[in-house]
Amino acid sequence: MNRMVVLILTALVLLALIAYTATFTVKYTETAVVTTFGGATESDVKKDPGLNFKWPYPVQSVTKYDSRQRFLQTVSETQQTADSRQIIVEAFCTWRVEDPLRFFKRFSGAGERADEHYRLAEESLRGLLRSSLGAVSQYRMDQLFSSRADGTLLPELERRILEQVVAASPGGQGIADLGVRVLDVGINRIRLPEETSKAVFDAMGANRDRLAKDIEARAEAEAAAIRAQAESDAQRIRAFAERRAQEIRSAGDKEAAQYLQVMNSNPELAVFLKNMEFMREVLARKTTLVLPSSMPGMSFVNPDAMNGLRAGQIPDSKFPTEWLGGAQAPPTPASRGEDDGQASGPGGRPVSSSEGSR
Repeated sequence: MNRMVVLILTALVLLALIAYTATFTVKYTETAVVTTFGGATESDVKKDPGLNFKWPYPVQSVTKYDSRQRFLQTVSETQQTADSRQIIVEAFCTWRVEDPLRFFKRFSGAGERADEHYRLAEESLRGLLRSSLGAVSQYRMDQLFSSRADGTLLPELERRILEQVVAASPGGQGIADLGVRVLDVGINRIRLPEETSKAVFDAMGANRDRLAKDIEARAEAEAAAIRAQAESDAQRIRAFAERRAQEIRSAGDKEAAQYLQVMNSNPELAVFLKNMEFMREVLARKTTLVLPSSMPGMSFVNPDAMNGLRAGQIPDSKFPTEWLGGAQAPPTPASRGEDDGQASGPGGRPVSSSEGSR
């Protein structure tokens, strides 16, 4: 019984090994090349996904290639533009295995695994792409860089590089003979060398300085024109104002001549009337004047001015003599040194003798 189990297990293991070595599967994203003693024909290419049979190794072997797009990035390359400027360009390309049989025959010498075939193919494509970047020398710097999206010629440069890569003949063979197809080529980065960057920055600074000077010159010219126009307008306004003022003065003088002629007939009266008119206008504004009672002519408003006067006596006006035309004020009893038998009280009020004794 144990022997039967061992035989069955051994048979199963042998069947599994035979199935593993005699079958292979192809995914829908793959293409397989079946080789017999290292050689293959067109019928040995398997593109349909599913299970397939083959002779065990070393009679037959299978190499599977991914049929999807692959990405290849180049290293930075220094290129010279048509205007002798140095730039550093980084480009890429997308490719895939187009003909698995040709691809196998061209790159199978790199090893048995598909990764080794890919590596050798990418080295060839990288060399083609690097040599095709020489198309940069056909464009100027200002053609590659522009502030407008439709002003740059980078898309045209990428198409030209793709055409050169496709038309290249490495080892006397075209790119199609390698069994690959280059789908697209692009430039993903452009840098300037350090010395070129410094030169570009210096040129940009000089251009900014030139633009600033041009703007300053235009501004100064416009300012001078504005100042000249303003001065011209001011002179015209002043001339008009002076001419108009002269006309007004002439009209005023003409109108005042008749009044001056009348006023010159009696200047003192004219001055007096003008003074009265001035006082009337001033007092009409509710002006309050505060004058001392000692001022000539203001003694009559003193509350005590009438105290001590006898009947028929003229109070002292305290006007200077020259104001009265040289006439002397009538002497008062006090000035004559006469005693009228009455004493004067405070403020000049007469008091009786009995009152004075008290």
